[in-house]
Amino acid sequence: MADTLTSERRSWNMSRIKGRNTGPELRLRSLLHRAGFRFRLHAKELPGRPDLVLPKYRTAIFVHGCFWHRHSGCRNTTMPSTRREFWQKKFDSNVSRDAHNRTELEATGWTVLTVWECELKADAEGVVRRLSRELRKDG
Repeated sequence: MADTLTSERRSWNMSRIKGRNTGPELRLRSLLHRAGFRFRLHAKELPGRPDLVLPKYRTAIFVHGCFWHRHSGCRNTTMPSTRREFWQKKFDSNVSRDAHNRTELEATGWTVLTVWECELKADAEGVVRRLSRELRKDG
């Protein structure tokens, strides 16, 4: 599918995409807080600066956008039709960095959980139930 925006408008749109405090992240924070979980945000001292850190459970949670972090099998994991080589390199770098951060955290005893943007849209309460089970199984 061809891009319907001018390159200037596409550039402007892309420049507005945030890395922190995204809609899915804010939604998950609200749901977890309502469920009684307390957390820290974007812990600078941990690899990858996880979106949510629950020290009590020694758990780090990343909230990933399906497009940027290449959620396998998701319909939102599309490939732009222009500058494919640039995008493939960008996506590969993101996936590699995610794997590295996960490995580093797990090597220091942290449990790492990932929540995908599409999961939150489809069944936010189900995501919270899954996270609750994961967090409480060791605690």
